Amino acid sequence: MDFKSFKQMLKRVFFIIFTAAVIACHAAPKPQPIVDGVTNVMPDQQQQLVIKEVVNLIESYNYKKVQVNDSISSLILDKYIKALDQGKNYFLASDIKEFEKYRTTLDDDFKNGDLSGPFYIYNVYAKRLNEYFTYSLAQIKNKYDFNQNDTYVYDREKLPWAASGTILNDTWKKRVKYELVNLNLAGSAESKNVETLTKRYQNLKSQTAKTNNQDVFQILMDAFTESIDPHTNYFVPTRATEFNEEMSRSFEGIGARLQLENEVVKITEIIPGGPAFKSKQLTAGDRIIAVAQGNDDFVDIVGWRLDLTVTKIKGAKGTKVRLKVIPVGKEMSSKPVIVEMMREKVILEDQSAKKKVKTINSNGKSYKVGVISLPAFYADFKAANAGDKNYKSTTRDVRKLIDSLKTIDKVDAIVMDLRGNGGGSLVEAISLTGLFIDRGPVVQVKDLRGKIEVDEDETAGVAWDGPFGVMVDRLSASASEIFAGAIQDYGRGIIMGSQTYGKGTVQSSIDLNKLVNPGMLQKIAGLVTRDKTLGTSPTSTAVADINLGQINLTMAKFYRVAGSSTQHKGVMPDVVFPSVYPMDKIGEDTEPSALPWDVIPRSNFTSVANLSPVKAGLIKNSEQRISNSLDFKYLKQDIADLKKRDAEVSVPLNEVKLKAERDAQEAKSLARQNELRALRGLPAIKKGEKVTKQDSFDFIEDESLKVMGDFMQQSGNYVMNLGSPVQKF
Repeated sequence: MDFKSFKQMLKRVFFIIFTAAVIACHAAPKPQPIVDGVTNVMPDQQQQLVIKEVVNLIESYNYKKVQVNDSISSLILDKYIKALDQGKNYFLASDIKEFEKYRTTLDDDFKNGDLSGPFYIYNVYAKRLNEYFTYSLAQIKNKYDFNQNDTYVYDREKLPWAASGTILNDTWKKRVKYELVNLNLAGSAESKNVETLTKRYQNLKSQTAKTNNQDVFQILMDAFTESIDPHTNYFVPTRATEFNEEMSRSFEGIGARLQLENEVVKITEIIPGGPAFKSKQLTAGDRIIAVAQGNDDFVDIVGWRLDLTVTKIKGAKGTKVRLKVIPVGKEMSSKPVIVEMMREKVILEDQSAKKKVKTINSNGKSYKVGVISLPAFYADFKAANAGDKNYKSTTRDVRKLIDSLKTIDKVDAIVMDLRGNGGGSLVEAISLTGLFIDRGPVVQVKDLRGKIEVDEDETAGVAWDGPFGVMVDRLSASASEIFAGAIQDYGRGIIMGSQTYGKGTVQSSIDLNKLVNPGMLQKIAGLVTRDKTLGTSPTSTAVADINLGQINLTMAKFYRVAGSSTQHKGVMPDVVFPSVYPMDKIGEDTEPSALPWDVIPRSNFTSVANLSPVKAGLIKNSEQRISNSLDFKYLKQDIADLKKRDAEVSVPLNEVKLKAERDAQEAKSLARQNELRALRGLPAIKKGEKVTKQDSFDFIEDESLKVMGDFMQQSGNYVMNLGSPVQKF
């Protein structure tokens, strides 16, 4: 994935997990008119209501106190067009000129619930998309000269918008040629390549045709909210469900991850512990062609959107679902197998906290270090509120892991790995900090009125009172920064890695259904019955089906207990490593609409240790190792190569030249890999040979553990007071 795409993924909060876990039901979109062979997508009443409510919420409660005016309108238009066509491969200059009429009107339109402008822009985009897919399909069977020295410009972002369709036709023709060159280099026969590419473009056309108004509305709302600040996000119902399930690390369904392949839903993974895993009736690679609820008739799902298919498979625990399945390895014409199972609550253990034990040697002394990997700060609030004593949460999971590391593994130190941890629950960040400090402030929060609240760990005692370290990187954000910042401010442990993301804002999740007048929901449902005597009598079931989605609204800022904001600057580690991720591409300081960094008064807290005497030695030793490390040498080369590639916008279409470039890159990569393997006593691998998971080496973790070894070696240089008695490492 290129970093432009990666950045977009980060903005949209967490990861989209296509499992049998997703999607809150919402009213099915009404049939849309067809224009020039393309479905003309139109907004609905729910979306018209939502846009007005979101404008009101932003103007009234967003921390930045922004008024949605002409300036914001202009930003929204630019972001929306860029979201649709960042590479300038679809719209013409004439389209862009026409869209200018919306530049200063979107703010007023949104306040009036008028979405006609943005949906018109999308429909022009869909029309262009269909035109170029159709054109590309016609070009696939052409005879191409792969010895020409022509190039394909895949990124036209810095070029002017195309003045005519002829210019873009040439771009798309070269894209087809480039894809054929890639298939040629993969070693497939020419006739097979034509067939493969034809299916690919037919599939693209088919999936594009299934775009509905919820998809368009989400793109528009992303453009709107990102114009306000990077972390105010509106979620359509399906995305809201994904977000909340990600937070809880659980869902109700059969426990299978799915993907769409050639119009058919394929199982990519069976989740351990779920109904599918326990029943042993399904396996990765199986294809689902029909779904039935309980004993109802089967509904054929071939050609459906993936999200709608998952809606059918997902359901409340204790309910029955039946599937028609073509087993892996069987032809699609084979007789399907009928699989029946009861849905259950599935815990996503692979996305929960995990532990491992590593042994390190420092100056002739051996230490056992427990490493706890934490992908996010999660909590199943729904289960907790329902009184479930075994509800899932970060702190509960980590406490169990610490108990195991202490009593069974008998480790000398613990390291919390927060690399890639984008945050999550503030409550969990506070309670997790409490496992390592004995009461006291953890984070300060300033709301939009300027009021400062100090959130504390109020639980006596600690779960771990020994040497402690925290690993962070550029993707560690929000709750990760609160935790790492508190550990650093208290002197409770050593922070290692690269500067964190810098997300220091607080979002509140708001269910829009709870804000809207019930009468308005009844009106939208269209099921209000009027009686002269009884007045209005809504059909409650129909009203309950209305789902207006959710907004995560920025309403406050985080500050460390020492007073510094985590916004923009994040947390700077005590021991800094080169960043695996480009610092100038990823981070809050790369976001134009981000809030600034500032400080507030220090809270009333007492540090548990002064680690300053030991930090200089840790830094010196680490820098010396890094300067002599082949892994870090290659990392620095990768960073330089990435900057060079990021500036490239075209690729050669000469097959011989392209093959030579790729062969050289593969040879360089293989030689590098074998050089590193030799250092670790591993046998060399040959071209095309896969590296096993057991052979993988995490050099960032390795250096962090060496830092911890140095830390424990210098234990006599400081004392730590976690209450009583005083601890000396």
